[in-house]
Amino acid sequence: MGLEFHMIAGAPDPVAPFSHAVESDGWVFLTGQMPFVDTANDKAYPEGIEAQTRQVMKNLDKVLAGIGLGLQHIASVRIYLLHFDEDYAAMNAAYATYFPPGRRPARTCIGVSGLARGARIEIDMVARRPDLPG
Repeated sequence: MGLEFHMIAGAPDPVAPFSHAVESDGWVFLTGQMPFVDTANDKAYPEGIEAQTRQVMKNLDKVLAGIGLGLQHIASVRIYLLHFDEDYAAMNAAYATYFPPGRRPARTCIGVSGLARGARIEIDMVARRPDLPG
């Protein structure tokens, strides 16, 4: 099976040359999302790491919905924090509300020296389509 490239209507406009998601053999790789509040990528972000985390998750959920998936299909998450020590606990508190205990994806969280457009957080994901009967 080849690669399928997805651009999702209603998801934030890319800040660089990329697709919102790329799919192959049931695996879906979601590009990292920033905390843009609508499709325009040149507006101010919400204030604070909790609000930015919730907005990034909302943007990722839009991408997932656009390809017929949801957060229950997520296998792996990578989180990038601009202010790791300052934001880690509060980000975790907001993030944890999206995945029930016992059903949380594998995850990596790292501190970085910069993110596009001055965001405090970026999150990317890997999803898996459910097995189809057959």
